[in-house]
Amino acid sequence: MTIAATPSTSATTFAGTPGDVPLIDALAINTIRTLSMDAVQAANSGHPGTPMALAPVGYALWQNVLKFDPADPLWPNRDRFVLSNGHACMLIYSLLHLSRTQEVDKSGKLTGKPAVPIEAIKAFRQLDSLCPGHPEHGWTSGLETTTGPLGQGLANSVGMAMAQKWLAATFNRPGFEIFNFRTYAICGDGCMMEGISGEAGSIAGHLQLDNLVWIYDNNHITIEGKTDLAYSDDPSTRYLGYGWNVLRVGDANDVDAIVRTLGVAGETKGRPTLIVVDSHIGFGSERQDTSAAHGEPLGEDLIRKAKKLYGWPEDAKFLVPDGVLQRFSDGVGKHGKDANAAWKTMFANYTKQFPELAAQLQQMWKHELPVGWDSEIPVFPADAKGMASRISGGKVLNAIAKKVPWMIGGSADLTPSTKTGIDGNAGSFQPGSYGGRNLHFGIREHAMGGICNGLALSGLRPFGSGFMIFTDYMRGSMRLSAFMDMPVTYVFTHDSIGVGEDGPTHQPIEQLPGLRAVPGLLVFRPADANETAECWRAAMSHGHATSVLSLTRQDLPTLDRTVYGKASGCAKGAYVVSESKGGDAQAILIGTGSEVNLCIQVQDLLAKEGVRTSVVSMPCWQLFEKQDQAYRDSVLPPKMRVRIAVEMASPLGWERWVGLDGAVVGMNSFGASAPLKHLLKKFGFEPEPVAAVVRATIAKNAAGAGR
Repeated sequence: MTIAATPSTSATTFAGTPGDVPLIDALAINTIRTLSMDAVQAANSGHPGTPMALAPVGYALWQNVLKFDPADPLWPNRDRFVLSNGHACMLIYSLLHLSRTQEVDKSGKLTGKPAVPIEAIKAFRQLDSLCPGHPEHGWTSGLETTTGPLGQGLANSVGMAMAQKWLAATFNRPGFEIFNFRTYAICGDGCMMEGISGEAGSIAGHLQLDNLVWIYDNNHITIEGKTDLAYSDDPSTRYLGYGWNVLRVGDANDVDAIVRTLGVAGETKGRPTLIVVDSHIGFGSERQDTSAAHGEPLGEDLIRKAKKLYGWPEDAKFLVPDGVLQRFSDGVGKHGKDANAAWKTMFANYTKQFPELAAQLQQMWKHELPVGWDSEIPVFPADAKGMASRISGGKVLNAIAKKVPWMIGGSADLTPSTKTGIDGNAGSFQPGSYGGRNLHFGIREHAMGGICNGLALSGLRPFGSGFMIFTDYMRGSMRLSAFMDMPVTYVFTHDSIGVGEDGPTHQPIEQLPGLRAVPGLLVFRPADANETAECWRAAMSHGHATSVLSLTRQDLPTLDRTVYGKASGCAKGAYVVSESKGGDAQAILIGTGSEVNLCIQVQDLLAKEGVRTSVVSMPCWQLFEKQDQAYRDSVLPPKMRVRIAVEMASPLGWERWVGLDGAVVGMNSFGASAPLKHLLKKFGFEPEPVAAVVRATIAKNAAGAGR
């Protein structure tokens, strides 16, 4: 709602120093500032200082440069804007409100409602508000990604810039520049300190992503005080070393200088651009340039004083002066509408001339897969020697990539080991050959995850791979993948003490249960080549979920599926792979990955003693949890309380499936450096030690029943 008011003409002084700006622009800039102050104060929580400092920067970018249509916020060729320092979210919420960005539902359709109504700003940080404490993609329309953990947005922005380069190389045709969008990210000192930004900045420089601009808010303040307490880097020199173009604006209030500098960035070829903007956190308040302006409300008295300095009605709250909304409509609204309309006309003609390419794009934008995408997934014959699931996984990946042209990915310098290279003429994504589908992330796991999120946010189906142990380096990115329901597939090999001689530094123990604890993350640990194929099929079929494939270094026998349960049971998360023979089971063995075959060996050993067992393969806990009770009970009958889980990982979490009367054969220590056969013996992953646990558990339950 627009509230009539007449702020003083002194507003021009505080909005546009050192050079004045038109009064209406000063009003718009100070509206961003005052909305931010008022929202944080009303919530009694939040970060007012950075939006107050960066209001002129955000306004200059959106009004003069950003190609964004508020009436159609998902337009495919829009410029991307990422607020990496997500604690400053009142900046983006104010911009979305003032530009009258429209809401879209989960299917991408316009709802006819504003993305950020004034009521949402008034309810900042309150339950179910469209303005949560940090930007959340998918919750508030107009947000390109979820930010908050510092530096993540920068890695996402690199993924978005890479996506534009790949889309342009793949789909643009002479006379049809379907994709030429640019990506802009605002970041702060905290983003620059986090290691992920250095990883992302390094790879962006190497790839010469000249469609990428980072705006660094250089305010010299963090929560503890001045940045020189812990930070004396020269980011300009560092980013020059990364191969970036580095520009500087000496005053965040100098709108003209900001616009000119953004123009220079837009003309730069062969290098991404870092714009260092010197700003004053809490600008115009008595807390300016102090840490007190960072992470707490200013207080009513200081807000009134700041508003007075802005030439603002001191007691007005959530004020949007007459003309401000129209100014945004005449700026970003008109520019975006015109660019969108021209693009849609071009795309209609493109569809006529290149119908197959256009159809691929439509499927991609709808998160659909091509018809027959899984038709060439191999079926592997029974083989006692078998193959490592990393090898079968590579074969399946290539069968899928052949049918899904927008599936791209790579590894953190481990493709020869993880077997995740796309074969044929897929090529490598490099400067000058941006159509390559093999990505080389270098030894940058954390950035790899953040970049994959940016690729997925741009409509692609990315995968990233490495060793399971190194998930510790990228958990922040993976958590955000799951939080945003991004269809990223993470392929992690060398998934247990089966790594062998590399020893405990490279043998995952606690990683698997840690990943299973992430809400919404589908974690698959297949038992053989055909389960690997079915787990890949399941992962790809979930177009709004993040998946992890946990694969082995060591060979796994390929089970004879005429004897054992169908691997298609993986789609339900768990299934009976080997039925009890000769009567009802006295115990259930539950295994994942390489331990399923061990469970079958134990079953055979006990059968010779007259002990009946069944074996359940449980490659994905999360999918099993989603099945109806009848199916779950058919796999794990409630009356059968003698359940033994076998997995070469921490036993944490297995108590849910084995219950109080069951047992877990797992890893309760770190591993050791030795050939695999010695490790299996040392840690009890051989048929006889596991069989002993089964016997003891049966005996314990029998004794309990007799009391």
